[in-house]
Amino acid sequence: MSTSTPIVGIIMGSKSDWETMKIVCGILDDLGIAYEAKALSAHRNPTQVHVWASTAKDRGIRVVIAAAGMAAALPGVVAAVTPLPVLGVPMETGIMGGLDSLLSIAQMPGGIPVGTLAVGKVGAKNAALLAAAIIALSDDAVAAALDQFRQSQNDTVTELPIAK
Repeated sequence: MSTSTPIVGIIMGSKSDWETMKIVCGILDDLGIAYEAKALSAHRNPTQVHVWASTAKDRGIRVVIAAAGMAAALPGVVAAVTPLPVLGVPMETGIMGGLDSLLSIAQMPGGIPVGTLAVGKVGAKNAALLAAAIIALSDDAVAAALDQFRQSQNDTVTELPIAK
C-alpha cells in the first residue's frame, strides 16, 4: 500500500448502495490504495455529510467517490464543500433504472464540478480506476499498480481467429 492513511474517501447515500460500492473498495484494495467508506445521506444526515466532506482534505483524502440514487444530491453537496475532485457514481433505481440518478449528478451548476460515471457497477469500477489514475499522477507505487492492472486486463482479452 502506498500509504496506510486513507487517500480516497468513499461516501454513499445509503447502506443499500454498499452492494455496488464494495466494487470500488475491492479495486482500491487490489491497487494498494487506502480508503475510508461511509454511508451518509445528504438529506437525512446533512450535518455529518458537511463535516465529513469539509474536513476530507485535512484528513489526507485526495479524491472523493460519492454514490447516490434517485435525487442523487450527495455528490453535489460534497463537491460544494471540498476542493477535492469528486467522482459521482449514479446508483441504479427502481424508478427509472438509474437515469434519474445519472441526470441529477451530471447536471451540476457551473463552478461545482462532479465527474460523473456510468450508472451502477460499471460506474463504481470506473470511479475506482479514475481515482487511482488521479492519484497515480503523484504516486509512483499507485502508477505501477495501475499499469499492472491494465496489463492484466489486456492479457485477459483473447484474440479471435479471423474467419476466412
